[in-house]
Amino acid sequence: MSESKDFLRAIVAEDLKAGKYETVHTRFPPEPNGFPHIGHAKSITLNFGIARDFNGLCNLRMDDTDPTKEDMKFVEALKDAVKWLGFDWEERLYFTSDYFPKLYGYAQELIKMGKAYVDSLNEEEIREYRGTVTEPGRRSKYAERSVEENLDLFERMKNGEFAEGEHVLRAKIDMSAANMKMRDPLLYRIRHATHYRVGDAWHIYPMYDFAHCLSDYIEGISHSFCTLEFENNRDIYDWVIETLGLPPPRPYQYEFARLNMNYTVMSKRKLLELVEGGYVNGWDDPRLPTIAGYKRRGYTPESILTFCEQIGVAKANSTVDVAQLEFCIRDDLNTKVPRVMCVLDPLKVTIVNYEGSEELDASYYPHDVPKEGSRKLPFSKEVYIDRSDFSENPPKGYFRLTPEQPVRLKHAYIIACKEVIKDKEGNIVEIKAEYYPDSKSGSDTSGIKVRSAIQWVDAKRAKRVEVRLYDRLYKVEAPEGLDDLNPDSLKVAKGALIEPAVIEEKPDVRFQFEREGYFYVDPVDYSDEAPVFNKIVGLKDSWGKKKKKAPKATEKKQKQPQKQQIDGEEAPMSEEEKARFEVYTGKLGLNHAVANTLARDAKLSAFFEEAMGAEGAGAVTIANLVANEVARELKEQDADALKFTPQHVAELAKMLDSEQISSKIAKEVFELMVQSGDAPEKIVEEKGLRQISDPAVIAPIIDDIMEKNPDNVAKYREGNSKLLGFFVGQTLKATGGKANPKVVNELVAEKLRG
Repeated sequence: MSESKDFLRAIVAEDLKAGKYETVHTRFPPEPNGFPHIGHAKSITLNFGIARDFNGLCNLRMDDTDPTKEDMKFVEALKDAVKWLGFDWEERLYFTSDYFPKLYGYAQELIKMGKAYVDSLNEEEIREYRGTVTEPGRRSKYAERSVEENLDLFERMKNGEFAEGEHVLRAKIDMSAANMKMRDPLLYRIRHATHYRVGDAWHIYPMYDFAHCLSDYIEGISHSFCTLEFENNRDIYDWVIETLGLPPPRPYQYEFARLNMNYTVMSKRKLLELVEGGYVNGWDDPRLPTIAGYKRRGYTPESILTFCEQIGVAKANSTVDVAQLEFCIRDDLNTKVPRVMCVLDPLKVTIVNYEGSEELDASYYPHDVPKEGSRKLPFSKEVYIDRSDFSENPPKGYFRLTPEQPVRLKHAYIIACKEVIKDKEGNIVEIKAEYYPDSKSGSDTSGIKVRSAIQWVDAKRAKRVEVRLYDRLYKVEAPEGLDDLNPDSLKVAKGALIEPAVIEEKPDVRFQFEREGYFYVDPVDYSDEAPVFNKIVGLKDSWGKKKKKAPKATEKKQKQPQKQQIDGEEAPMSEEEKARFEVYTGKLGLNHAVANTLARDAKLSAFFEEAMGAEGAGAVTIANLVANEVARELKEQDADALKFTPQHVAELAKMLDSEQISSKIAKEVFELMVQSGDAPEKIVEEKGLRQISDPAVIAPIIDDIMEKNPDNVAKYREGNSKLLGFFVGQTLKATGGKANPKVVNELVAEKLRG
């Protein structure tokens, strides 16, 4: 395994070192109620990746507990996504629905223990009785039902004797708990719907909080990784396992930040709305962030895996720039795919002084790519160029064909415009040109200097293709609804022309169309008779300019020269940027994605390096704060306009590294810094946000809890080790969640040993 560890891998390594588990066993547990998206890709690579790194096992489990939304087509989509990304669950494909009899039995046990009851309050009453963050809840009068009555009602619920919503099964925990999830959470609800696997055998279905932890236990999972929105659910996870007294080894839940990307929605509800409303063409529409969508668009598994590796595993939620994913696919394809010529908007050029035809030799790859392969380019007196490559009245900085300016046809000859042919409406329909016979590419002796080479195809031999030009589905960084859809997310060039070797010789399924971007043979609609290509990504990020603020009405608009990138790739770093990048990844140990972001942006790198001047904070923590949090602020304003300073960010990083605050609190503190400009230390003190890590403060609280629970202390010392979680939980509750969990665990274990 790599020496570089994220915090979850560090937890796993420590558990193995301590002998807590013999084998690491993880699981990827999606709900089969939609197609998996890029956020699932992060979870897949995390769970299967950790199992791989520690020579462990990873299950694929369908969390199919809602018969109203689930379908076998979603199961197959999930299986396909895992396989496509290169992972294998071997024979370990499981379904929560397989465990329904066992889960029902566990629920009966809780009822018999007096820890669960059938409640007959309606949904609105349950919500009202739960209380608020500042007010405790009230327990339902139905909680006083006898064990016998609860067992009878629960069985009748299972048999379908009651209407939906008439009864629910709830855990009996604590209606005054600070964590509102613990206020008698629901365990089962009635659903009269046919389940896609078990049919009508069941009329009750377990809730996530009950089914998930027990499914983990049944499968022998050691580490249950969930996204941060399930952080408060962890208390229920532990309560169910501990209350049932399930023998070890048992699983533990750990949370990590989910993937959020700008210009993207990953809500299943919103994705379903797009599909069912016809705003996209199915779950595999290349504009969607679904794995099926990326696959059909032409993304490679390697690019997705690299992206997931670069963004890493964090403890606090943040938003990743979708440009980073686009960078990964460009970087992956740059040295892999053949370069070919495709004219999207053809304009006819007749070379009046050329006769006959010939075939020109052209390599598929530039000289700096370590791959070989070439094709023949047919050439005759009639060719097509792209309409954008000719301008009758060119702006300054335009280096392509004009009435006065010759240009090279790539791999071929230099031509000069002699006449412009127009139709009755004044539209250009043809260019009459002459070529220079001694200007052939590779043996040019003409002495004519041109400033660019343009793409072209032979008029007789070119193949007509359909090219689907995909762009981002949303036009705003943080889309909310359908009003934010980008009306130009798909344009179709049905009259595009491509060089014949692409269709006849099929050198690959992915190509770089010169100057246009990377393209993929559509796996559904393509045929030799009607070829279809999907645009994967452009050669460079075209959205950077789109996001710039428009000039104010009072400002005089400057006419900018329209310099064009002819054979452009991802913009190379300058020598200064390269030097910064090498220092950041080498000496400072930053990951490549963060280092790339900082090195390429002078404002960000200056801010980062000034923050590094402060003592006591780690480079990695500062870099992550600058690349994610500070970068968003610097998009809109200069560093001088910010209310906070690099020293403030360094101070925040220092507090994080020293565990004075959690990552979650750090995000809150940063937002307050943005608004007020106050130092993080001041904010933490005024808001009472500091994490309690001093054993001298925590120890008396533990002593008090142990004194009030002597029976549990005795049971623990007699061998009931599961009660460790009880004392840890009580301590965290007593400190309002501010105690450092790591310190609490260590102190509780030490004190219980006596």
